[in-house]
Amino acid sequence: MMSRIVKTISNIAFPIVTIYGLYVIAHGHLTPGGGFQGGAVVASGCAMVLVAYGSVWTMRKVKEKHLSILESLGAIGFIGLGFIGILLVFFYSSSDGNFFQNFLLKQDVIPIFNEIGKGLSNINTAGVLPLMNFAVGLKVIAGLFVIVLVMAYATRLKGEKQK
Repeated sequence: MMSRIVKTISNIAFPIVTIYGLYVIAHGHLTPGGGFQGGAVVASGCAMVLVAYGSVWTMRKVKEKHLSILESLGAIGFIGLGFIGILLVFFYSSSDGNFFQNFLLKQDVIPIFNEIGKGLSNINTAGVLPLMNFAVGLKVIAGLFVIVLVMAYATRLKGEKQK
């Protein structure tokens, strides 16, 4: 457990780090980054909270089982997007379907953004890639945080046994 100052700074920084990580995930097809990098940023924010509050408090708030479910949902979502591409092309097109076929429209989802500026509408031009980045990000967030959480908890148990 850390001091009240560390906890306060952690409480202030955690939402900022999380929003930045989600930004990196959402804009991974436009800028350097993506699901893995953004997921690592969000997981490091979670690790910051773990350091500030301790492993016992964090294990009470966040269950390892729930993180495992989130990690599985990320993997299922990623693979599911691949199979959706095959199925949609198979049923609605005469051409062959490919795994991870881009089945979303290749146009802007929100065309009014073109009047405001081209930069805002670019986020909608990647088809399924932002969805794939989100699935990978979810898997990385849950996976890395579970690793850090288990390591912190095991270190605490080892320290208690040595006393």
